[in-house]
Amino acid sequence: MGNQQIPRSAHDGEWRRVHPLSPWVRGWILVAALFVAVGRDWFEALLSGGVNRGWWSGVPVPVLAAVGIGVVVLVAAGFMFSWWTTRFAVGATTVRLRTGIVFRQLRQARLDRVQAVDLAQPLLARLFGLAELRFEVADAGESALRLSFLPVAEAEALRARILAAAAAARSAEQLRAGDRLQVNAAPLPGARREAERVAPEVPADPGEALVAAVPLVRILASTLLTPFVMVASLAGAASVALQVATGVTALGVALVPAFLAAAATAWGRINRTWNFRVLAAGDGLRLRYGLLETRTQTVPAGRVQAIGIRQPLLWRPFGWWALHVNVAGYGQSSGQEEAKSTVLPAGTLEDVFRVLGLVFPDPGAGPESARGVVQAGMTGAGSDGGFASSPGPARWVDPLGWRRTGFLATGTAILCRHGAFARTLSIVPHGRTQSVALTQGPLERRFGLANVELHSTPGPVRPAVRHLAVADAERLFGELAARAAAARRRAPGAAPLARQHPPVRAEGDTP
Repeated sequence: MGNQQIPRSAHDGEWRRVHPLSPWVRGWILVAALFVAVGRDWFEALLSGGVNRGWWSGVPVPVLAAVGIGVVVLVAAGFMFSWWTTRFAVGATTVRLRTGIVFRQLRQARLDRVQAVDLAQPLLARLFGLAELRFEVADAGESALRLSFLPVAEAEALRARILAAAAAARSAEQLRAGDRLQVNAAPLPGARREAERVAPEVPADPGEALVAAVPLVRILASTLLTPFVMVASLAGAASVALQVATGVTALGVALVPAFLAAAATAWGRINRTWNFRVLAAGDGLRLRYGLLETRTQTVPAGRVQAIGIRQPLLWRPFGWWALHVNVAGYGQSSGQEEAKSTVLPAGTLEDVFRVLGLVFPDPGAGPESARGVVQAGMTGAGSDGGFASSPGPARWVDPLGWRRTGFLATGTAILCRHGAFARTLSIVPHGRTQSVALTQGPLERRFGLANVELHSTPGPVRPAVRHLAVADAERLFGELAARAAAARRRAPGAAPLARQHPPVRAEGDTP
């Protein structure tokens, strides 16, 4: 992606315009602001019965009409020129977007760097049958390029075409990387042959299959039972009770900001996770969700860097779990980026295992014990499932959760669990580990403990093995660094993670 000076003859035959209504869909807030600014005083005067005594009463009607028509013409002309100067082109190696009336700008995304193309429909765009394409590019913190707006059918067809071209570009790059490795270093037996087998030029899309759906009742209940919303609600109820008992109105006023924050948090989560569905598609995991803005998001196969499974305390009686991932290219720069990293906002245990079957390979314990190993990481303690737990002195650092704190390193990944109240399991494939760090705080140093932190791409999952004996932490540090290096050496030409190993399946699922 980049910005550069626009050449005057930049392949004009390849450029296409977006839908003519696009500027109105993007700029409706400007039109609404104009109506509010002009009509607020008139509306207030109308309600008070003094409609003829406003600032406009001394202005001749023809002048008012001329000014109004002029404003409408200027806005319409600005929108028309915005549409006229907004064009895009899909080439053999890049997607380009040209915008600007006075200051012109060209933004482009290389196809071999495109990780996903999401399809979004804000409320007004949905009314007109339009959609926006958002390009997620490796190493970008937010959407690198947006095509706003196209008819839904055209946007879906263009999305499929771009994803196919991006897959072909990445395949060609993998083949070139394999050739360079064979020329410049020791040969990699079968690397080119494996790359050709697992990366066809245009992957076929076998369609979509529903994996999990989150009912509306569960969305509402899980939102209400999140710690922040629950604490704010209890504090509000207590303040009302105290206000009634003491007659001091300041108690209720002091908690207004907390009420507003809790309401905003609850509304944001409901709006993002409304009608949340997880589907299996040919190009990865497909997510559909949203209330005011519906979104179709693709989590590409093989781009998941880390997986986090979490269960807050208040969800435990219902057996609900949330599943988050770190995805290369998504980052963690805003609340919207965090929403894009959620692949299951509140699912049952079976939902979790069905989704894991698409994004996580076998944990190295064999297909028969794969489910037991993961479930031991989610709900177990001590040595359940073969996990190594924290030593006795860890009880002085974490008196409630030290029995649950532990890890399991297998041939394919490391699983880290912790949390007495909010249960958390982090999974990092060895080939996705960016770096490993050994840390020790003053209290841990006093009791001979240390932590091993695994650094992944930015995202909500922050894996770490906590409160190990220093000798065990040093041993694990060296082992994980060696496994990560070995996995990276095998990376060129390797298949995506979901294809290297048999997936974790729920009981009763058919292969």
